[in-house]
Amino acid sequence: MSKEQIIAAIDLGSDKCTTLISRVTEAKRLQVLGFSVVSSRGMKRSMIIDLEQVLNTVSQGLDAAERMAGLSVKSAIVSISGVHIKYKNSKGVVAVASSDQEIVRSDVDRVIEAARAVSMPADREIIHVIPKDFKVDSQDGVKDPIGMTGVRLEAEAHIITGLSTAMRNLEKCIGDMGVKVDAFVFSALAASRVALTETEKELGAVLVDIGAGTTSVLAYVEGTLEFSAVLPIGAKHITQDIALGCRIPMDDAEKLKLYLTDNADDDLRPHPGESKVDFTKRKKKLDVIDPEKVGITHNDFLSKKTLIGGIMEPRVREIFKLVMQELDKADLLSGNKIPAGLVLTGGGAMTASVTEVAKKVSNLPVRLAHPEEIEGLTEDIKKPNFTVAVGLLEYALSQGNVTIVSEEFNWQSILPKDLLKNLIEKIKKASKSILP
Repeated sequence: MSKEQIIAAIDLGSDKCTTLISRVTEAKRLQVLGFSVVSSRGMKRSMIIDLEQVLNTVSQGLDAAERMAGLSVKSAIVSISGVHIKYKNSKGVVAVASSDQEIVRSDVDRVIEAARAVSMPADREIIHVIPKDFKVDSQDGVKDPIGMTGVRLEAEAHIITGLSTAMRNLEKCIGDMGVKVDAFVFSALAASRVALTETEKELGAVLVDIGAGTTSVLAYVEGTLEFSAVLPIGAKHITQDIALGCRIPMDDAEKLKLYLTDNADDDLRPHPGESKVDFTKRKKKLDVIDPEKVGITHNDFLSKKTLIGGIMEPRVREIFKLVMQELDKADLLSGNKIPAGLVLTGGGAMTASVTEVAKKVSNLPVRLAHPEEIEGLTEDIKKPNFTVAVGLLEYALSQGNVTIVSEEFNWQSILPKDLLKNLIEKIKKASKSILP
């Protein structure tokens, strides 16, 4: 019986719970076997507010992904976000232990541990300790000191922390389903593994992951992680503005937002040989939105220009103004530290006019990112809203968080537990009615 290396990722957000199950190929690449996207319940701004609803959400998503993949998940890597996420840059210093003064792995581990020793409130814990660079005696800017000779080794590390209760509650939800949490990963850090290129990291770039309830920000300067934060604003606020502006329910506002996203790129340039009068008529026609086509209840036709320019863009502008304020506080806007600009991802990044507004507000290059280099069900997941989930898989692969499973056919892995139970009960009843 052959064995498979399996990685499962759960990205639980304010609006959606995304679950991916992949296998590791012989070439050490990821191949997606199953995925699911279900609506989140019991979450607000990436924080749990109802344990029972979150348990049902994760269970539903996991069952759907397991049925598609045809196997059961025993452990998973899980995203963590929310405004409780904070960062701190810390330094550590140790003496090189070996007599010949050559730096070895144990020296690096000790100096990172020294950098990790920071004072912290009792209700917080460290999620990541990411080395920025090292200093060997008086030589700074060293990326990998192993093999170098020196007496004194220093390290500067980027430490990301979160509320212990937030992580324990999420771990409890997933653990109640018999699934072990291999690791928690800050959502923006996971997304950066997929969205940012090595060149962008070296030049200096900012990842902006726009979720439903929050926006996560991560900044690289000269190849090292310099800044991370979570803002309490996201794409759901745009939906709320549409609902208030058009006086329609939130569900209808979400449908309208998605319709505008899919139809934002209508060709509004004059066609060759088209008269000014005809162009004006066509422009007016394209601007009109029929509520019936969108599938919403509204008494009148809507204007695309008014919706995007008058309702949605002010909120999008607010999101990027907050992003730029945070970057300014961290002194990242001076000295041309982030010339590669902003890289946008997440479900909210697909909203109409987001890229254009980001360029105007930041005065920096802006591009939209989505997963690309992944095998399997690629067409379904090559979208910005899957960037964090795919990034979790990549992170797990780099850290060796894989589960070994047998390639045996398991009915329990492809049938819902309730359906299997009911089926067994029906067989028992039928047997009793037939047998004397």
